[in-house]
Amino acid sequence: MDAPLLPLYMQLADRMARSIRAGTLKRGERLPSVRELAGQHGVSLSTAVQAYRWLEDARLIEARPRSGYFVAARPPRLPEPRVSRPDTASRMVQLDQLGVQVMALSQDPGFISFGAACPGPELFDQDRVRRAMARAVMRHRELLCTYPIGPGMEEARRAVARHALGLGCVLDPDEVVITNSCIEAISLCLRAVCKPGDVVALESPTYYGFLEILQSLHLRALEIPTHPRHGMSLDALQLAFETQQVKAVLTVPTLSNPLGACLPVPERRRLAAMLARHDVALIEDVLYNDLSEQEDKRRAVKSFDTTGHVMICGSFSKTIAPGLRLGWVEAGRWGRVLRQTKAVQSGAQTSVLELALADLLTQAGSGAALRHLRATIAARVDEARQLIAESFPKGTRVSDPAGGFILWVELPEALDSAQLYEACLAEHIVIAPGMMFSASPRFRNCVRLGVGGKWGPEHPRALRRIGALAKQLLMSPPDELAA
Repeated sequence: MDAPLLPLYMQLADRMARSIRAGTLKRGERLPSVRELAGQHGVSLSTAVQAYRWLEDARLIEARPRSGYFVAARPPRLPEPRVSRPDTASRMVQLDQLGVQVMALSQDPGFISFGAACPGPELFDQDRVRRAMARAVMRHRELLCTYPIGPGMEEARRAVARHALGLGCVLDPDEVVITNSCIEAISLCLRAVCKPGDVVALESPTYYGFLEILQSLHLRALEIPTHPRHGMSLDALQLAFETQQVKAVLTVPTLSNPLGACLPVPERRRLAAMLARHDVALIEDVLYNDLSEQEDKRRAVKSFDTTGHVMICGSFSKTIAPGLRLGWVEAGRWGRVLRQTKAVQSGAQTSVLELALADLLTQAGSGAALRHLRATIAARVDEARQLIAESFPKGTRVSDPAGGFILWVELPEALDSAQLYEACLAEHIVIAPGMMFSASPRFRNCVRLGVGGKWGPEHPRALRRIGALAKQLLMSPPDELAA
């Protein structure tokens, strides 16, 4: 929708970036000279230079003295993590305070953090956000003194519905509810369809925030085997439907957290049909869809829903403005119940924030901003994977997500990530141990690394140090390491 508004150099760079990531342009392959590129695409020399500079900044190409431009070498293809094999029984969630501690330390400027899945402010156009906020306040200053009620400002709901077209969904703005965050939207969905003791199926590993919600609502977690690239096993989910009273499925089909997996599009269609056949609600988190490098993987399961069994939730905290803290939900056949629950639980949001969000969503050039964001974080993920390949113990496996800024690292089985976490803390480095991402004592040899936050010269050094500490732990008893 925004592609014609992109600067010419960005259009050219984006085409080349997609060819590089798809493998059409191979690593190490020599690229046309600036003059040849300009002639091939009918653009000026300055446009061709800008395109190459953008690709250099994204670490997709490299300039070699007196030789020209070449496709940059990608990091070694490390083995991917194994498919999870969780227990077949559901269980009540009983979390400790580890997740709370990791998030708190991730915000501490005294630590180098890989613990949070939060993008840093430098990834966004802060002036653009500030101007949208200023316009909303100037044009609607009376709303600052007006108590907000209802499902959200009409402008925001219409902007969300328009945005959802890019996910393949046709949503009625009147059915969209603006929320305080994506997490609140998910909590509202669970409240609308579940009661204490009900079983909720979800990926394994899964986002620890989902587990926190299940614990607070006294719901049982049923973890489903999950492939690190292709996502939740629908065959295993089908078996769960046949053998257990599954009340809802909570899933992130695109760039799941922490694996970064993407459910294939045919499986999304199959999932929508399964839900209707078994009369089970799907709570679909589309928080990361816009960060997918593969356009087809941005399509939501909701786009295949013909019966209202899919409740779609999202926000723009990873793509536009984390500080706005606004989410949204369209709850299908449970829309009325959800709106009632929302009104009782938290009421409405700050109206000027919703108007600022609507402004940002409908501005020309928002597509260009997303393309730049994807390129920037893709380069950072590639750098992190390279450092992991060079520095972590032999036998390490790491995810290779097609977008986003989260890496799931599976270390040798003898390594305890709780010990690695403590060793890192002693050096003021924060990681997220794998135990945070399951309701059972699993993934003790895994860690999640978020590389979307602040990024400076100290971060690559810290990644290397994590690898060195992991090697040391494998070679030395814990008490010797502490000494």
